[in-house]
This record gives sequence, structure tokens and C-alpha cells, in this order.
Amino acid sequence: MVTPGLSVFSSQLAAEIWAASSPSFERNSPIARRRFLRPQDQAQRGPAINERIRAKRIRLIDDNNEMIGVVDTVEAMRRAYDAGLDLVEVASDSNPPVCRILDYGKYKYELAKKEKANRAKSKTAELKEVRMGRSMKIDPHDIKIRINQARKFLLEGHKVQIVQNFRGREMIHRDRGNQRMQDIIDQLEDIAKVETPPRMMGRRMTMIFAPDKPKIEAYKRKKADEDGKKAESAGNSDSDAPAAKEKPAKKKSETNQADPPDGNNRVNRAANEAEVHADR
Repeated sequence: MVTPGLSVFSSQLAAEIWAASSPSFERNSPIARRRFLRPQDQAQRGPAINERIRAKRIRLIDDNNEMIGVVDTVEAMRRAYDAGLDLVEVASDSNPPVCRILDYGKYKYELAKKEKANRAKSKTAELKEVRMGRSMKIDPHDIKIRINQARKFLLEGHKVQIVQNFRGREMIHRDRGNQRMQDIIDQLEDIAKVETPPRMMGRRMTMIFAPDKPKIEAYKRKKADEDGKKAESAGNSDSDAPAAKEKPAKKKSETNQADPPDGNNRVNRAANEAEVHADR
């Protein structure tokens, strides 16, 4: 005899099993089934070193950067241990793999340094914003500082957006903003080109400069030549300074040499006067 409660429980369990096996269960159920993920081995970072090298024979380069040839991995590890260094797999794709005896810590540092230098070289250009104050009322000296900052950004290879804000009744005098933008174009045309001409966006007038590589290279060459000429003229002035100091000393020596004849003349004149008095 089957009890009613047990039959109801079994039917509910069967319904839950059927719902869980249906494809729409994951979409309709508030708690979806966990997918089974096969455990994966942790990805090894960096090259294989010492005992992690799986190949039985390798092509060895010693710590003096000399090619030893194909040797057993155990023999290569013994050489590295005797030298107090590590056996590092530097080319795993070749057959047999190429390994070197070196200091692994120093090797990692050099790799990180090269990667950092490559990232610095491949750095993308950014858009720098230079604001000409909060309104049209800005001192000419402050404008010059901002233009120099824009020049620095352009020489570094970045684009520059010049922003001029207008406040209150300054919106009536937009021609003054256009004149200021034209002055900035005249001052930066030796290294940049106007990518976006001046335009109004609400109470802001904006303009975008892009670096001009041929002009920048010519500007850098010209500046290097000017710096070389200044250094040369400074060296020449330093070499001429001792000669200028020697000239007064030479004159002084000449005057010292001219003094004794004057003294002798005075003595001679005194002697002649004494002889004249004696004759009298």
C-alpha cells in the first residue's frame, strides 16, 4: 500500500529532475547550474629554468657566451651549478631547445627593462588641453606660459587643444577670441599645423593643433646648431679672458722698467746742479 504523501513527493521530485534537465532551465531558473570546468594547470610565466626544462638534450651556451653544442640537460645543469648560475631556456621552439648559463635574476631585470623601453616607444599620442584662463581677461605673460606648454606637448608628439573661455558680456566680442587664436597659430606654426580651426562650442572657443614632424625635425636641428654656436662663443670668451688680464700686467712691467731711467736722470741733474754751485 502506497501512502499519498510519498507519491506526491516522488512526483514533485520527478518534475524537478525533468525541469533541471530541460534546456530552458538555465534561462528560467533564478539559480543556474554550475558548469563543470576541468582544472587547468597554472600558466608558467617566463622561460623554463633548471629542473623545469623538460628536454633531455639541449644546445648549450655557457656563461662566457660561447657555444658548447648539444649536451645532456643533466650535464648542462651540472655546469650551471658549478658556476653558481642558472640554466635558462631562451629558445624553446628550436630543436633541440637553446639554453644559456646565466644569472636568472639579472636576465629578468634586463627583459623587464627592454619591455619598458618598447612600451615607451610605442606610446600613442594623447590630446592635451591648454586653457587660456577662465575668461578673456588674462595677462599676456600667462598667455606666453601656456603657449610654451603647448609647444612642449607638440615637441613630445602630442596633439594640443587650445580652449578660450568667454564670460558674461565677453560673448559680444568674439572677434577678440579669433584674434587671440590667430596669434597662437602664428607662434606655433613653426612646429605644428592646425588640425581643427577655431570654432565656438557654447561659451568655449576651441582649436586643435597636430605636430608636424618635418617642421619639428627642422626646429630641433636649428636649435642644436644655435646651442653649438653659443657653446663655442662661450668657450672663446673664456679663452680670451686670461689674455685681457695679462695686458695690464704687461703695461705695469713696462712702467716699472721705465722708472729707473727717470731716477738716473734726476740723480744726474742733481749732480750737475751741485757742480754749478761749486763753481760759483
